Amino acid sequence: MACSGPDRRASLKLGDYEAIAVTRRGRVLTLTMNRPERLNAVDAQLHTELSRIFVDAANDPDSDVIVLTGAGRAFCAGGDVGWMQDAIDNPDSFEVTMAEAKSIIFSLLDCPKPTISRINGPAVGLGATLALFCDISFAAENAYLSDPHVSIGMVAGDGGAVIWPQLIGFARAKEFLFTGDRIDARRAAEIGLINRAIPAEELSATVDAFADRMVAGATKAIRFTKVTVNLALKQLASSIMDAGLAYEALTNVSRDHQLLVERFRAKSQGR
Repeated sequence: MACSGPDRRASLKLGDYEAIAVTRRGRVLTLTMNRPERLNAVDAQLHTELSRIFVDAANDPDSDVIVLTGAGRAFCAGGDVGWMQDAIDNPDSFEVTMAEAKSIIFSLLDCPKPTISRINGPAVGLGATLALFCDISFAAENAYLSDPHVSIGMVAGDGGAVIWPQLIGFARAKEFLFTGDRIDARRAAEIGLINRAIPAEELSATVDAFADRMVAGATKAIRFTKVTVNLALKQLASSIMDAGLAYEALTNVSRDHQLLVERFRAKSQGR
């Protein structure tokens, strides 16, 4: 159900973004991270676009529900390793990354429209964070989630340390954040990390049906309920994000991080 009354805001234009494809189905706005050749790994451009897309989507008068997904066979593979090396070589650039990281999380939390993550494949690192900060998360049964910041020698300061403990408790969250171990979608649903694991061939239809149910619902009541529930999450994010990002910045210039990035790049290049 669309909100009534005049709205002078401009619609989000499909061509405003390059690394994110924006499509519409009625009043459902789908945002697709669109670097399929890199499994939608986040580079500088995608990170910048993610830092403003949810503000634009929130202000878009032609939509009531937002779906976030990835192009191709992955939801999002986390940070692009080439971008990681650039941050090591140019540590001052990490200040921009830190500011954008806060914008990504708080714009997701501040967006009053229901957000649904359609986890069509691996959701790793920041990809997992994005999926879990959405209000509702549906994953294909062959997908998995992990936050392997530690595997690359970094602190999970971009939101993982905030959301994982809230969903699965501190003990489980520490286990997965300390190890970076993968959680398959079925197990993730069982322990409450995501809402549902769906057969891959049914994922899109399931997400569409839930999005349509939200569109047909009482828009203001749904939005204000989300705003109310998210107050606690916003308080937690406010108390944790700065420290987490500061520690992540320290690990960005650590020897461990450089060695692990070099090892990862060599492995990906078959050396």
